[in-house]
Amino acid sequence: MAPFKFQTTPAIHFAEGAAAQIGEIARRTMSGNVLIVTDPGIEAAGLLDQPLQALQDAGFSPVLFNAVEADPSRDTVEAASALARSNDVTGVIGIGGGSSLDVAKLAALLATNIQRLDDCWGVGNVIATRLPLILVPTTAGTGSEVTPISIVTVEEDEKRGVVSPVILPDAAILDPLLTIGLPPHVTAATGIDAMVHAIEAATSKSANNNPVSQTLARQALALLGKNIEAAVFNGENAEARGAMLLGSMLAGMAFANSPVAAVHALAYPIGGRFHVPHGLSNALVLPHVLRFNMPVVSAVYADLADHTFTDMPNGMGSQGKAAHYVEKLAHLSQKLGLPTRLRDVGIGSDDLPGMAADAMKQTRLLVNNPRNVTEDDAFTIYRAAW
Repeated sequence: MAPFKFQTTPAIHFAEGAAAQIGEIARRTMSGNVLIVTDPGIEAAGLLDQPLQALQDAGFSPVLFNAVEADPSRDTVEAASALARSNDVTGVIGIGGGSSLDVAKLAALLATNIQRLDDCWGVGNVIATRLPLILVPTTAGTGSEVTPISIVTVEEDEKRGVVSPVILPDAAILDPLLTIGLPPHVTAATGIDAMVHAIEAATSKSANNNPVSQTLARQALALLGKNIEAAVFNGENAEARGAMLLGSMLAGMAFANSPVAAVHALAYPIGGRFHVPHGLSNALVLPHVLRFNMPVVSAVYADLADHTFTDMPNGMGSQGKAAHYVEKLAHLSQKLGLPTRLRDVGIGSDDLPGMAADAMKQTRLLVNNPRNVTEDDAFTIYRAAW
């Protein structure tokens, strides 16, 4: 068996109502002032009320940074870090979707004032320590609470990543009740995002594609595939919400160690240039990238199909089952009410060449794709998605 390394968040707390335990959990690593990183929508929805009260009851003084936007910018990361330093916080708590959690990771890192952000880009370039860190997801999508990755939008709408086990949090708190109010279209897009994580982890060309990630990816798809429609169409279903949250986390664990590839690489220019939410960006290119990869990984897709969907027909060969799987995933996006064409989100045909060129900058991701992707390939995929 090939050698591999598997790293993840050391403590995971999963329960309906787990957010009420945040004060007790935080006391293990923090005291006094703590930075809360979130976005305006989370605050407006009242999702901070219980965690903030629990922290205050435990003796903490929360310092609120509530300015995280979708596809967070360098300025946002720097502002959160500066607020942490100016208030001498002893720890950082991220509450929200992937953007808030990603900003919280970097705020905890940069608050120590040891290393600049520009020195951290890429894989394994973090040498600094970080403040204690707790992450609380309110969407079932990115799995950021268990990944050593933070994505930031920089100049010219380019997305860059910091990848280091240093930014794995000390603890993740998964409370399905925090996801109950998520709108159907957000539930759908983030759910597809989590499925993409599992599929790309299972087919990654990374040398660290390993048996643990493979197992987690399949279990994630079983949870996500069986519950995404219930979560979208009956958002008050706490059982389905919990399954989605757990599936998202398992997919995050999988791709954190067996990295994602061309779906994400081609999604990033869509989000960076046109500010399309990350999950929807992935959904728009997913079936087209899978069709491109089919010649080299059809057997894996056929296996994933049986884990993801309970109604796959019998008697199909590997190639036929894989093709049917891709079509079911494409139909799932449509069934959930998501846009399915790039033109539906305001992208023009004349935008496609520039997007293809931008996608080629994502070498960190493209190297993991099971089939080599050229700029011409990227343009062809975008054209099919348009």
